[in-house]
Amino acid sequence: MLSVGLVAIDATILATAVPSVVEDLGGFSQFPWLFSVYLLAQAISVPLYGKFSDIVGRKPVMLVGIALFLLGSVLCGAAWSMLSLIIFRAVQGLGAGAVLPMSMTIIGDLYSVAERSKVQGYVASVWGASSVVGPTLGGLFSDHLSWRWIFFVNVPIGLAAAVMLVRRFREDVTRTRHTIDYAGALLLAAGASLLILGLLEGGVEWEWTSTTSILVIAAAVVLLAGFVLVERRAAEPILPLWVFQRRVLNGANASSLVVGVLLIGLTSYVPLYAQRVLGTSALIGGFTVAAMTLGWPISAAIAGRFYLRIGFRNTALMGAAFVVAGVGVLLTVTGDSSVLHLAAACFVIGIGLGFIASPVLVAAQSSVDWATRGMVTGTNMFARSVGSALGIAAFGAIANGAIARRTSGDHPALEQLPAHILEPSIHQVFVGAAIIGAVMIAAVALLPGKSRETTRQDDTFAG
Repeated sequence: MLSVGLVAIDATILATAVPSVVEDLGGFSQFPWLFSVYLLAQAISVPLYGKFSDIVGRKPVMLVGIALFLLGSVLCGAAWSMLSLIIFRAVQGLGAGAVLPMSMTIIGDLYSVAERSKVQGYVASVWGASSVVGPTLGGLFSDHLSWRWIFFVNVPIGLAAAVMLVRRFREDVTRTRHTIDYAGALLLAAGASLLILGLLEGGVEWEWTSTTSILVIAAAVVLLAGFVLVERRAAEPILPLWVFQRRVLNGANASSLVVGVLLIGLTSYVPLYAQRVLGTSALIGGFTVAAMTLGWPISAAIAGRFYLRIGFRNTALMGAAFVVAGVGVLLTVTGDSSVLHLAAACFVIGIGLGFIASPVLVAAQSSVDWATRGMVTGTNMFARSVGSALGIAAFGAIANGAIARRTSGDHPALEQLPAHILEPSIHQVFVGAAIIGAVMIAAVALLPGKSRETTRQDDTFAG
């Protein structure tokens, strides 16, 4: 929980401090890279850390992740320009790429299927608390101390997490000789980097039909195709192709990908709608989408009671029904609605996401043994990161297209648009979210039924 707190607070604390950062360092046009480069570094490193944890154990990988995150935090706090801050955010992202999957993998090692959902609910509650604590601390540091403290605050939390892990976490890893798949790791990192970069920056830094966009996406496809060829022959592939041949893993990863798409759409546009259309403050706008992260841990904590009785797929389908209902409420929001109306929609969606994310991850982890659980967990979280990149591209295209139709093709910044243009434009994003809700039902349906689910009720903490 301490380790996850590092990443959870960082995910919410920076947004409120962007004006102070830009005022101090300049580079307003570059500040979106503070978020993009972090997401990119995190996404490409997750599957690699997962595989390495299956070789050397979870503890050393987690400690490396915490060390990288703290190093990046200190460097970010000492940054002297926007470029240096962007570079150091990449270091933070590399650390986060280890912390999150290792937290979930350690839970999978320590606890049985029956216990796991409750523990994941505790961890999910960290995100709920951070959705309130992060923006509050960000505002306080920016207004009364310095924006640099939004990074320095990570140091005591990270050190406490590392001390706890060193002193209390024991694992028994059988040391054997392994063949490291360096070629596969390099091709996966390079191909995934270009793919996510193309999705993040397409339609932003360059047009989708531009030469740059085509070359970036084409290079990603070529590198990932080469990765598949290498993995077929590798003695110990970094991402075995059998992962894509098991229905439970395909269903879990597809569900996580769609969760990532929906999450990024809501967290990007709901606060903007609250502020610019409903006329709330930035703090209230942030708390509106925080209602989603409050609903998530509630359902995640009780999901175990359901999937032990009705199965992983039926529990996740119930979650998808909540998501569809929540998005339906979201579609009824207008410029005359109250902020509570908007928050209620997000809360219901959060309930649904908790009933999906927890069961699909437990289903994936329970279908494999210790030796591959780290890789499977990392792959599941990588799918969510790819979903976030897809969501940025898809929802950005929807919003920009709607704005262009109402502004004679001009593309002013979203923050500069009047409410009468923003309202129908963001409403189109909500329509897109409704479509994603329907897709989520199909993704969850890929999971096998209860009679075919693989659960390991006697999972033990062993290597």
